[in-house]
Amino acid sequence: MLDQRLLPNREVYRLYRDSADVIRAIKELVVRGAPAIGVAAAMGLALGARSLPGDRFSRDFEKLCRAFAAARPTAVNLFWAIERMRRVVRENGQRPVDTLRTLLEREALTIYEEDLDANRRLSEHGAALLPRKGTILTHCNAGGLATAGIGTALGVIVAARDAGKKISVFADETRPVLQGARLTAWELRRERIPVTVITDNMAGHFMQRGKIDAVIVGTDRTAANGDVANKIGTYSVAVLAARHKIPFYVAAPTSSIDLACKNGEKIPIEERSPDEVSHVNGKMLTPRGVKIANPAFDVTPHELVTAIITENGVARPPYSKSLARLVGGAGAGDAPVRKRRST
Repeated sequence: MLDQRLLPNREVYRLYRDSADVIRAIKELVVRGAPAIGVAAAMGLALGARSLPGDRFSRDFEKLCRAFAAARPTAVNLFWAIERMRRVVRENGQRPVDTLRTLLEREALTIYEEDLDANRRLSEHGAALLPRKGTILTHCNAGGLATAGIGTALGVIVAARDAGKKISVFADETRPVLQGARLTAWELRRERIPVTVITDNMAGHFMQRGKIDAVIVGTDRTAANGDVANKIGTYSVAVLAARHKIPFYVAAPTSSIDLACKNGEKIPIEERSPDEVSHVNGKMLTPRGVKIANPAFDVTPHELVTAIITENGVARPPYSKSLARLVGGAGAGDAPVRKRRST
């Protein structure tokens, strides 16, 4: 894994040979972004399965699944990937353990390949929504670092550029961990897409002055009604976009859409360490003894979302109907559905 905690100053790749280390990598943000977390968990489970004893394989594999599920509570891709790996064991429980290990590795690689494909198709659908020329605001990081492929929100921007559109980007810095300033800016610079980093409280200023033409963000979990959980601060951006009549798009692979979750009130919000707020690069910024809140995500109500872009097409309101059709593969919105490539 490329250690995202050290970017943009250092590019360090970590090699993991133990599933417990993969769990720590997810918890500690070595890897982050909902799709990437799902892929990492699937591969971590396949890795862990290699060392499980044959006489109690199913029982110990279930313990391993629960350990991965406890790593981070909000990103639904984590639980989606775990359930797919569970299903492999459940449906092949009578087969030899060596066969189970092979099947788990195949499933993990299939999840990886599917994410590559979903990124590509989602980006193509989303690129059509962006203006021929304009500046796009994004919050947090939903690029290649957050997925197995070219990204979701940033994938849309890259695809628009590749289609000949003249696109520049404002990247919110995204406190407290600065994913926008550190990661999004790093990725866009490598793509040679013009990017300007702004602090989180500057978005309204630039919208008010007509400097932003659209907003596009990723998502860690989208509820059945279209409510969207994403990095803390996304809700504020959506409110500002609505006030200034700027389209607010969400790039959401179907693996991040949770139809079992009725609305955003049901989405668990991860509370992370106060140190992420009180310290930057190990230096304490706040007075000792003050209380600190650090919710990692917020929920944007569906009525603030212009469209939700998936690999199967673009969903428009009412999302309770359009998302269900897209997740089910029937298609909805602006783009046709292509069948998922077999792997």
